[in-house]
This record gives sequence, structure tokens and C-alpha cells, in this order.
Amino acid sequence: MSVSPIRPPQAALAAALALALGLAACSKGEEQAAPAPAAAPAAPAPAVDEAAQAASAAQATADALAALSEAELRERGNTALREQRLYAPAGDNAMEYYLALRKKSAKPDVSAESALIDLMPYALIASEQAINSGNFAEAERLLELMSRTDPEAPSLGRIREAIDSGRTAQAERARLEAERAERERLAAEQRAREAAAAPATPAPAPEPVAPAPATPPPAPTVAQPASPPPAPAPVAQPATPPPAAAAPRPTAASLRPISTPQPPYPREAARSRASGSVTVQFTVAADGSVTNIEVLRARPRGLFERSVEETVATWRFEAPGEPVTLTRTFDFRM
Repeated sequence: MSVSPIRPPQAALAAALALALGLAACSKGEEQAAPAPAAAPAAPAPAVDEAAQAASAAQATADALAALSEAELRERGNTALREQRLYAPAGDNAMEYYLALRKKSAKPDVSAESALIDLMPYALIASEQAINSGNFAEAERLLELMSRTDPEAPSLGRIREAIDSGRTAQAERARLEAERAERERLAAEQRAREAAAAPATPAPAPEPVAPAPATPPPAPTVAQPASPPPAPAPVAQPATPPPAAAAPRPTAASLRPISTPQPPYPREAARSRASGSVTVQFTVAADGSVTNIEVLRARPRGLFERSVEETVATWRFEAPGEPVTLTRTFDFRM
């Protein structure tokens, strides 16, 4: 029995993308190492071990998928698609089930191939965001899924270069941080040695106290003529308090976002591998909602504006108390 193509709605795919990125950010925060003691900086784990672990996990996932029948792979892929597990978690997502089905099936499965084409742009966006957040292991995993889906995709080379340069910059930052920690440790040891070798400073001797002079006898009292009564003192006027300082007006920098998902890549643009950008101006109302959305510039016109306007309309910020006008530019690249 053939299975009809399952196309996830654009809004559902966008929600799944935001959820997957949020989980990836949480996981990244949990994996950050605690600061090392001041005694000596900890050496970074060899990259070879990380690569070996990733390869071992990928092999275990491939073995588990290979053990499933075509019907099981098709059913699990369709279920993952309905539940918005598009490209994550590893080993239990629609892309991996459909790729395993492609490998096992003697002839192409139309619904699986169609779903893979639709999911490719979302995996691309997720890999770019993983690179920006420093999660290069996740970016590598998504790059491998995209390479298996379409080995000729023009964006694969750009993603590979971004991962390599990001890893290099991360390693350089770790090296500089280790050198700085080592310099601080040596400087602290040097100060401790100098303090231990310095002689103790004797306390200053108290200054001698001069004797008090003899008190002269009191002078005779001379009667003074009566003086007129003093004039009444002027009544003091209460000081006028300074005017209260006006509360600072909210600015774009002071806004705190609550929910600002990124606009999804339109399906028609993904199919044609189109790129472009949209600049919008909008108002954050006093209660934190977004109003007055206006497209200032779009390139090309008529392709990406609707996705941006619909997404920005759902944004929410902490209530600023007064309206604030913002401008944002969104880039779409394959």
C-alpha cells in the first residue's frame, strides 16, 4: 500500500524548529564545564576522543535503523513528522528514518523523498544556529543528514567551512584563556613569596605628651550696660524640594524578549533555493505585544515578507510601560 506524501504545515515546522533550538541551547548550557580551581588550568579533552565518540554513536544509530523493516521505517518516519521531530533528537527523527528507508528500499519511496526535500531547509537553518551558539557537534550531525539527503546541495561547503573556522576560533579562545589563567597563577605565587620574604615593620613609638599650661586666675567681672532685647529671628521658609527626576524612557536596548522565534524559510523559496532579506519596523506596545508592523525593504519582493510579518506579529517582550519602535533585518540564505 502506498503512503501519500505528508507535508508539515509551515507554522508547525517553525514551532518545531524553535523547540529543537531551545532544547539544543539548554543542552549546551548543561554541558558547560564548571570553573577549574586556581591551582592549574585543566587541559582540554583531545578532539580525537570527541570525534571517536560521535562516530561510535552514529554507528550505533545506523545499526539500530538497519534492523528495522521498510514498513517500520516508513511508519516511524511518518509518526516523527506528525510529532514535529523533524531532524532531532538523534536517531529518532523523520530525516533519519526516511534516509534509512531510502537505503533499504529497492525503489524510491515518493512520500519519503518529498518529505526529505521539504525538511532540507529547516536542517540548514538549525545547523547555522548550532554553529552560532558554539554547538559544533550538533552542527556536524545536521551537516551529515543534509549530505545524505542531497550531496550536491550548494550550501554544504559553506556549512563545513563555518564549522571548521568555528572550531578553530573556539580552540584559540581556550588556549588564550589557559595562558591567562597560568599567568595569574604565577603572579599570585610571586606576590605570596614577596610577602613572606618582606621584614615585619615595627610599630611607631607614641609621641610624648606636653604638660598642660597653668590656668590663669579669672578676670574681674565688669558690669555691662543693659542691651536692647534682640530682634526676633526671621521665620525660615521651608525649602522647596527639587523636582523628582523623570523615569528613563524605555529603549530598544532595554527591552527583554520573552518569545522571538525566527521566521521560517518559505517552502517555495526553499524549492527554488532562493536567498534574500527583509527589513521591518514595528512597535512594541506598553504591554509587550507587537503592533504596527511595516516592511521597509525586501529583496526580492513578494517572497519572504509574509513569513517575516506573520512571525514578528507573534513576538512578545516584557512590558516596557511605554511603546518602543524597533527595526529588524532578517536574512534568508540557502
